[in-house]
Amino acid sequence: MSVGHVARALEEAKIATIIIAVKAFETRMRMMSLPRVLLTPQLLGRPLGSPFDEKLQIRILNAALQLLEKADRKTIQDYC
Repeated sequence: MSVGHVARALEEAKIATIIIAVKAFETRMRMMSLPRVLLTPQLLGRPLGSPFDEKLQIRILNAALQLLEKADRKTIQDYC
């Protein structure tokens, strides 16, 4: 997954990253040893939820920003 390569390159340049992915990709995310990952229970292709569900999308983005602020490297967290 190219997003993992981009995240690692940005982290090497001292730019913190977070990847928002669907829970179905958890095994793959763990194998890739990515810096920070927020897993959501959404459908494939919609890690932020359904189109136009702004409230859910904002909640997921806020959770991602909180994880980015608090988490150290190699953290995988479920969005609840």
